[in-house]
Amino acid sequence: MIVAFSVTPLGVGEDVGEYVADAVRVVRESGLPNRTDAMFTCVEGEWDEVMDVVRRAVAAVEARAPRVSLVLKADVRPGVTDGLTSKVAAVERRLADGPGAPAAS
Repeated sequence: MIVAFSVTPLGVGEDVGEYVADAVRVVRESGLPNRTDAMFTCVEGEWDEVMDVVRRAVAAVEARAPRVSLVLKADVRPGVTDGLTSKVAAVERRLADGPGAPAAS
């Protein structure tokens, strides 16, 4: 599965980068495939291991903030691995083919 999630501390002011870094650090230290962008962190693996990472990332922020907001979206697709890379690669191939081009096989 792939989970895209965002952890935001509340009640700590406008600059939340140091808190978010605590959550991202947990994800990166997990050893699971992951990617962070401006809005979400994605992590890929089996249900239990991914949800454990999300739980620990939230706990890392919760340890320093009075309240935490969590937004989570999951793609549960058994049997698929390397989705973080392959899903993006499929879109990039289509973009390279140009508008209206048939999907490459």
